[in-house]
Amino acid sequence: MSLPHKENMSNSKVTPSYIADHIRRVLKDGGSAPHSEEVQHFFKEVVKSRGWYTAELRKFAVRFRRSIVRERGMDFLVQVADELFSGQVLEEKVMAVFLLEKQTKNFGDREFQLFASWLDRVSSWADHDALAHYLLAPMVAADPSCCREVFGWAKSPNRWRRRAACVALIRGARKGQFFTQIERLSNQLLDDEDDMVQKGLGWLLRETAKADRKRTVPYLMRIRKNAPRLVLRTACETLPVAARKLVLHEQTKS
Repeated sequence: MSLPHKENMSNSKVTPSYIADHIRRVLKDGGSAPHSEEVQHFFKEVVKSRGWYTAELRKFAVRFRRSIVRERGMDFLVQVADELFSGQVLEEKVMAVFLLEKQTKNFGDREFQLFASWLDRVSSWADHDALAHYLLAPMVAADPSCCREVFGWAKSPNRWRRRAACVALIRGARKGQFFTQIERLSNQLLDDEDDMVQKGLGWLLRETAKADRKRTVPYLMRIRKNAPRLVLRTACETLPVAARKLVLHEQTKS
C-alpha cells in the first residue's frame, strides 16, 4: 500500500492532514452499515461507527503504518495519528492507536504528553481503552517515572483520565511492577462513584492479583468493607473459588 499523492503536487506538500483525510475516506467507504448498528449495542452513549471489525482495522493500520514510515518517517506517522484522534468516529480514533501500536519504544516524553492529551478527546470506553492500554500503558511499564502522571490523572474531574490512571498501570502490573503504586492509586479511587472508573480499577486489581496473588488478596481483604461491589467483584474474577469467597464474604458496601 502506497501513500496517496495529490495530482500535480510535489511529494513534499503531502501533509499529515491530507493523509488523515484519505484514511477517513477509506474507513467510510470500507465499513459495514449493519455492523455499525451492532456496535452501538456495546455502548450506553451514542457512538459514531463505520462498522469495521477490529481485526480488519488492525491489518489495515499495519499496512498503512509501513507505507507512512517508509515514505515519511515516524514523526509524520505520529502527526497523522494526532489528526485522526481529533474526530468523533470510533474507527478513526482506534486507527490512530493501531498506527502507533507496538511502536512505543520509538517514543519519549514528548509523545507521552501528546498521547495523554488525547484523553481529553475520548468519546467512549472503546477509544479510551485502546489509547490507555496500547499506547500509555506500555510507555509507563517501560519508564516507571511516568507513574507520577497517573496520580495526577486520578484527581481529574474527567472520568476518562481517572480510568486511564488505572488502565495505564495494567501492563506493568502483569509484569509484577508497581504494587505499591497500585495500592496507593486504589486507595485514592475507592470512593469514586463513576462506573467506568470502578470497572477500570477492578480490571487493574484483577491483573495485579493474577501476577501477585500473595500480596493482592490481603490487600483486597483490607479494602473489602469500603470498596464498591463492582470493584471487588471484578478484582476477584480470576481468583480461586476459596479466595474469591473469602474476599467477597460479608462485603456490604454497594
